[in-house]
Formats: sequence, structure tokens, C-alpha cells
Amino acid sequence: MSAARPLDPWRWLGVPLLQAIGLTVLFAIPLRIWGLRLPEPVFPMAVTFAWAVIRPSVLAPIGVLFMGLFLDLFWGGSMGLWALCLLIAYGIVLMGRNMIAGQSRSFMWAWYALVTGTAMMAGFLFIMLDDKTMPSLISVGWQFLATILLYPFSHRLIEMFEDADVRFR
Repeated sequence: MSAARPLDPWRWLGVPLLQAIGLTVLFAIPLRIWGLRLPEPVFPMAVTFAWAVIRPSVLAPIGVLFMGLFLDLFWGGSMGLWALCLLIAYGIVLMGRNMIAGQSRSFMWAWYALVTGTAMMAGFLFIMLDDKTMPSLISVGWQFLATILLYPFSHRLIEMFEDADVRFR
């Protein structure tokens, strides 16, 4: 196991934020393979989960808000929808942080799936209330599946920085 990296804000907040935004743009390329489009996972969900597990911070919710607003603008959704969903996910993980931190990979993946499902269910309900129409359950299901498959990226970010701040050991 490698030594923990220093907890510089640009390293544990800035770089993952830019990576999540870059991957979102990359996966939006209109490329079709065997007639199917690339999935549209919510890349910021992996970053949001990791930030809440790594340590409480004032900057992380601002980054989560920024990523959510970016998703709303980029995907053309209701302004604030993804920001609210990601902040709900961040809050849930932050409240359960003491229970989650230090657990096995499969336990944390289950938590990630639960939090992702909760955030997406909230988004589903918010869209139903705002648009007065029901989003496609199949599309939401595929997006959920594609998003929970991103957990290894979140786990890697957690492993890189979870021991970096000696105040939280």
C-alpha cells in the first residue's frame, strides 16, 4: 500500500472535479457502437461520495454544487436538479461517514449504490413534480447501473487521501 498523499485542496478537490466534468463531456460524444449510444453515468456521484468519506470540508459542498449545476447546464435539465441530488447524496454520506469509513470494499460499494439510488430517486421525483411527467424508468435504471459501476474510481480516490489528514485518524 502506498503512503497517503498530502491533503492539498487542488489535489483532492480540484483534479477529481475536473476529471468528472471532462468524463461527462467525453461520454456525451454522439458515438454509436452497434447502434447503441454510450451510457451517461453521473461521474460527479463517484467524486461526491469520495469527498464525503475522505473528510468534512467547507470546499467540498461548493464543488458538489458546481458539478451539479454543470450537469444541469450540460444536459439541459432543470437548473438546480442535479446540484440538489448530489448535495443530498453528499449529506447522506457525511452523516454516515463514521459508519462507512474503514469498511470493506463491498460494504462501501453497497453504501455507494444506496446513496446513488437515493439521489436518483430524489431526482426522479423532482422531475415528476417539475415537469408533471414521468421520466423513462428504463433510462433511469441504465443510468443508475452505469453510475454504480463507477465505484472503483471513488474507492481509488478514497484510498489515496483517507489517511492524509492526521486530524481525522
